[in-house]
Amino acid sequence: MEHLPESKETLWLLITSPTIWAVHFLACYITAAVWCAKLPGGNGALFTVRVLVAGYTVIALAGIVVIGVLAFRRHRFGRATAPHNFPTDADRHRFLGLAAVLLSGLSAVAVIYVALVAVIVRSCG
Repeated sequence: MEHLPESKETLWLLITSPTIWAVHFLACYITAAVWCAKLPGGNGALFTVRVLVAGYTVIALAGIVVIGVLAFRRHRFGRATAPHNFPTDADRHRFLGLAAVLLSGLSAVAVIYVALVAVIVRSCG
């Protein structure tokens, strides 16, 4: 993996995993809200919602894993070890890779917690 020049580096890798979690969160809750609002009486079964949330979760976790692997490769570039506290471009990129790995882990946990609601809640009402 080759480092880009400082002027070509972006922070997209750092913010992608939390963005995937946010989109997953919105998709799950909007799906459940629309489903429950459309049901007559408002207390029907949530099987269809559970299937959709499971699909959203698999897609979100796959995306977060891909970002996490890319970030880990950036973090381990050149086999350097932490801490990345020298004022060099390479250390700055490795630190951003480590931060993106940690954010990917946190985002994966958040996606799982959001999906657990579909397992715990049995009906709309």
